[in-house]
Amino acid sequence: MEFVYKKAEIKDMELLLETRIEVLRAANKLDDTVDMEAVRNYSRCYYQRALEDGSHVAILVFHEKEFVGAGGISFYEVMPTYDNPTGKKAYVMNMYTRPAYRRMGAAYQTLDLLVLEARQRGISFISLEASEMGRLLYEKYGFVKMEDEMLLRRRSGWESEIL
Repeated sequence: MEFVYKKAEIKDMELLLETRIEVLRAANKLDDTVDMEAVRNYSRCYYQRALEDGSHVAILVFHEKEFVGAGGISFYEVMPTYDNPTGKKAYVMNMYTRPAYRRMGAAYQTLDLLVLEARQRGISFISLEASEMGRLLYEKYGFVKMEDEMLLRRRSGWESEIL
């Protein structure tokens, strides 16, 4: 099956938003009754800014005129380190292929295009969060599990602790 890969533009906003919600519902096992309006609104603001300033690239995948899937990569900078002297980093996200098109190479090619985008920007530190379903793809591509990172999750009452 032949797929067409397209770098998303602002004019693709509605498809980007639809895909983002579809990804989040699938990843979090949320049905259609869960209200995602706030996520949709914040995502719209994010895409508007990040697509314009180049800090995010999204790839849309089509078979003929049918939407197949998508993937994105966000670019950011941290303080330089020995392993990453530029401090430039990229984070792959929003990887999704509709069920009827899975295991046909679309996700692998999308990931390859995103990694190429990072490499063209001189970024060699690329990370992602893998779902159980996507882990095999990422391992096949060469991603390895990180063991040193930690995460502080938001707690109830967080705002009152800070103020």
